[in-house]
Parts: sequence; structure tokens; C-alpha cells
Amino acid sequence: MSILHDLFATIEARKAEGGSDSWTAKLLSKGPEKCAEKFGEEAIEAIIEAVKGDKAALTSEAADVLYHLLVMLAARDVTLAEVEAELARREGISGIAEKAART
Repeated sequence: MSILHDLFATIEARKAEGGSDSWTAKLLSKGPEKCAEKFGEEAIEAIIEAVKGDKAALTSEAADVLYHLLVMLAARDVTLAEVEAELARREGISGIAEKAART
């Protein structure tokens, strides 16, 4: 198992348990919209660090982005396995061809 699988399992556990001792549970209790908003904030922070060129700060923000993406997925009952399956479906397909097939 990868660290992302471990993290997603923890997020799912916090979702099931609830409670006020967990940032994840608190965020999930605010609903999918708040989870999406938080993901967007973290993505913007990562973009800022990428533009600045601060590798350490970008690494830290990227970790925040991945965490908040997983929380957002959990809030909408999308599993990491479903995302992996979609990535596997796209494997070997040109990004241009894949995007063209969506329209």
C-alpha cells in the first residue's frame, strides 16, 4: 500500500468516526462544498509557491493539496480506487486525444 492509500484510509475512518478531535472529521462535517473550497485554497497556495520557485514550500503545499483532494473525494464518496481506475483507463492515450473524446 502507498502513503496515499494509507492517508485515504485514515480520511475514510475519520469520516465514519466523526468527532471534534480530528481536523479531517471537522472539515468533512462542514460538507462537500467546504471541502472543495479548502482544496481550492490549497491549490492556489501551491501555484504561488511554484511560481516563486521555492522547492521546499512547494513540496509542503503539494502535500496539502493531495490531502485536501482526498478529503474532497471522500466528501463526495469517490474512492481512490475509482480515481486510479480512471487513470488506468487513460494510460497510453494521448492527452490531446483523451480531451477530444470528452466533447
